[in-house]
Amino acid sequence: MGGMTRHKVQAVVIGLVLLIATASATLGFALLAASNGPFNRAFAAQHGADVALNINPERASAQQLAATRSLPGVTAAAGPFGQVIVATRQDGQPFGQFTLAGRASPGGRLDDLVLNAGHWPDAPGQVVLNGTDDQGLQTGSTLTVTGVPGNPVLTVVGFANSITNTANGWVTPAEIASLRAPGTPASDQMLYSFTSAGSYAQIRAGLKEIAGALPAGTATGPGASWLAAQQESEGNGAIMEPFVVAFALIGLVMAVLIVGNVISGAVVAQYHRIGVLKSIGLSPAQVVVAYVSRVSWPALAGCAAGVAVGNVLAAPVLNQSSGAYGVGSQQVPLWASVAAPAGMLVLTALAALGPALRAGRLSAAEAIASGRAPRPGRGYAAHRLASRLGLPRPVGIGLAAPFARPARTMVTLAAVAFGATAVIFAFGLSSSLSRAAASQSLSATVPVQVVAVGGKGPYPVQVPDAADDAALTKDLRAQPGTLHDVKVFGNEVKVPGIAGNVNAWAFAGNSSWTGYGMIAGHWYDAPGQVDVNAAFLTQSGLAVGQATTVSTGTAQVPVRIAGEVFQPSSEPRIYGSTRTLPGVASGQDPGMYDVDLRAGTSAVGYARALDAALGPASPWAATTFQDGGSFYKIASDLVALLALMVAVAAGLGVLNTVLMITRDRVHDLGICKALGMRPGQTLIMVVCWILGPAVLAAVIAAPAAVALNTATVHAMAGTAHTGVPASFTQVFPPSRLAVLSLAALVIGVIGALLPASWAARARPAAALRAE
Repeated sequence: MGGMTRHKVQAVVIGLVLLIATASATLGFALLAASNGPFNRAFAAQHGADVALNINPERASAQQLAATRSLPGVTAAAGPFGQVIVATRQDGQPFGQFTLAGRASPGGRLDDLVLNAGHWPDAPGQVVLNGTDDQGLQTGSTLTVTGVPGNPVLTVVGFANSITNTANGWVTPAEIASLRAPGTPASDQMLYSFTSAGSYAQIRAGLKEIAGALPAGTATGPGASWLAAQQESEGNGAIMEPFVVAFALIGLVMAVLIVGNVISGAVVAQYHRIGVLKSIGLSPAQVVVAYVSRVSWPALAGCAAGVAVGNVLAAPVLNQSSGAYGVGSQQVPLWASVAAPAGMLVLTALAALGPALRAGRLSAAEAIASGRAPRPGRGYAAHRLASRLGLPRPVGIGLAAPFARPARTMVTLAAVAFGATAVIFAFGLSSSLSRAAASQSLSATVPVQVVAVGGKGPYPVQVPDAADDAALTKDLRAQPGTLHDVKVFGNEVKVPGIAGNVNAWAFAGNSSWTGYGMIAGHWYDAPGQVDVNAAFLTQSGLAVGQATTVSTGTAQVPVRIAGEVFQPSSEPRIYGSTRTLPGVASGQDPGMYDVDLRAGTSAVGYARALDAALGPASPWAATTFQDGGSFYKIASDLVALLALMVAVAAGLGVLNTVLMITRDRVHDLGICKALGMRPGQTLIMVVCWILGPAVLAAVIAAPAAVALNTATVHAMAGTAHTGVPASFTQVFPPSRLAVLSLAALVIGVIGALLPASWAARARPAAALRAE
């Protein structure tokens, strides 16, 4: 312990390294645990409901509903909760429909809601939304309910999670009646859990039992099912897992490398003192105990602080992770908070034990000589080569220095390479995810959509007629920012080999500009051609280029598959023209218009101008909202945070290495400064100690990051049961890769600057007297 108080800088470095390493390990373990069955754990913790049943409250009394709790197949029930489906607008634009339920509190026997932000509604006009603050909404945002007298405004006061998505939002129970459109029948929601609910057949059997115990017409249909929520959550979890595991393992390996380097370096740097201790009579065993215990105290303090910091850092990361998985909350498991510091302490002991044992076996003279200088002959050739190249002496001495300690240099090289790989990988994966999000949501090519919202009166919804279509087309053509537009119809069709219905989209015009990402083949360009997603090919057993028959309800249409589009979903989808898919455009479906804009045109400004041109009586409204899924945003945020942590850990490893080299060469530094080396030259020389390994690390990191990014993107796509367009992984043009590779130099130089500045400020006499 006394030795550490005499070498405070070394003690601080050891403690700081163990802090960062333990924090990284804690976060890594937490992420690995979070990706392991998050839905099942959250379902148990939040008392998830197996199913939500929609009921007509006018057909059954409260006593009859309460009696269903005692049915043989029912293990628990909650409700009834009033519910209503509302159409909303935000900032004058359509924002979609919400199923709102009336609940007095978030807790309950079933579907115990986890409040992630804000507070529970406690007054009229307040709503808590299911999920997290994404899609442009946050606490304080307002939504206008359309189709209801007075167009009431709801203020978002919080966000909560329902593990089985029983509703899109919650209001006070008294609010439900005021949000129901005139003429709409009342509806309530009952939540149930069953003795057996492991399949849709068992859930249907449980619902049939409940419906049979209630008056006829009470049960109006099932709502949310836990199986559907589980499938969605596990789909997101499977996509998240590859890059979460990749970063967690990088962080853990980095922690092992850096701790091993720091602790072993701390002991090796004391070989001279060990020789002195042996010369005054300490036995080899006493030397080992002295130096293992010497590093253990700052290591223990660093581990204790590191596990606390790791838990703090993990909180926002796990909050993002829970949003991606669709679960209420995730915490650092107790075993992670124990395993991380325990593992780092064991690693510290092992890293110190090896050098200490070697030092204990050395004679006093050998230890003193080894502590004063590297092994004879090491690095001399590099120094001679540097002098022959005509480099400035500070640069030449600095570049040759790593060859004197090859083992330490290799560990530092690995740490910098890992850090640079993480940074380059983070940029690449973020770019790949951005391209995937833009392709899935079409946000880059279809920034504006025009949808039917009703109109021509205060409340009723009315399908636009031919005159409305003509007026919209005229206004679209008149807008100076319009580049392309096409009308799109959605419906369901039948395809041989696929048991359920297939979602079909038919375009009434040129759609080649819409920007769907192509995994294979091409976008349809002739009658009789269609494009499909991966789920269609998987369920039908067909491949790109093969033919099939589509039943549109009005005709049996022979088609040929022209290409596979990137639209990850468990539901099969098919895309074609209205000529190829007659009947998809039905009279009941008004369709919508996809609109592309000229460069420099603001999507929000365009939408407002088009709405103004259409007028308040039009059944059409422009919207800029494109939902590519919150997963992409959450994943990108996680990537950035994890890359930052790994880069900081790498920089800390460099700092330790340069500090150890500075201590090794303190007498050399004193001699150089006594011979006239200026502080600036000393700074350059010390920084150059790390430049060589950093350049080599950059050469290693660049191809490693490219390969890791490609493998991770394909692994994420594989877990989502889809392929990816080649453009998603082609995110490293040579110029960008060259710039990103400089991350290795940045990590190295930043890590070296602090000890380099210490060396530059040191007085010659102090350096010559130093141990």
